[in-house]
Amino acid sequence: MNGWEEQGPGVLRLPSGRLVRGRGLRNRLDPAAPTPSYGVYLLGDRPPEVAWEARWLRWPDFRLPADRAEAREVLTEAWRRSAGERVEIACGGGKGRTGTALACLAVLDGVPPGTAVAYVREHYDRRAVETPWQRRYVRRF
Repeated sequence: MNGWEEQGPGVLRLPSGRLVRGRGLRNRLDPAAPTPSYGVYLLGDRPPEVAWEARWLRWPDFRLPADRAEAREVLTEAWRRSAGERVEIACGGGKGRTGTALACLAVLDGVPPGTAVAYVREHYDRRAVETPWQRRYVRRF
């Protein structure tokens, strides 16, 4: 479909079959792993440069995106591109902000907002989406 291995670490399969990799930037990237063609980086400060097309979304740790309209635009673009490209969503640890963004992609893919966090916890990481306000953000996305 888009070059991610379905069983690879951190790869979430959305109900439509789209694959998106979630990752914690503090974890070293396996040199043998495929590189993304598009990355969305959810950090309070500008991320380091990468060799692929990337977008930075200002999103402080344990919080919500600084600009919610921009977040919707960026996540919608990531979801759209995941149909045929290797899309990566990443934050510092790969759980809270990344899990929240992946849950929003699940909503865009047709998962009801009230169950999107449970979907991501079941199919990506059981500790994804760390705070009550992140869960509420997904329900209202």
